[in-house]
Amino acid sequence: MTENSLAFQTITSARQWHTSSYTHEEAACVEVSEGPVTGVRDSKNRDLGALFFPAAEWAAFVRAARQEQI
Repeated sequence: MTENSLAFQTITSARQWHTSSYTHEEAACVEVSEGPVTGVRDSKNRDLGALFFPAAEWAAFVRAARQEQI
């Protein structure tokens, strides 16, 4: 295991992740870990890693996505 992969495992496992309320057995959804830096990962492929965004950027994305649904 490389130093980078060990650091990644430590960062992602120490976070509290939650899935979308739309997630169910057949769905391919995301998990989110909110905080000063928001993490996003695939709920079906957690080992592939996560993307991390500043909280303000994630909040702007969520606002824009909600507006698109209206």
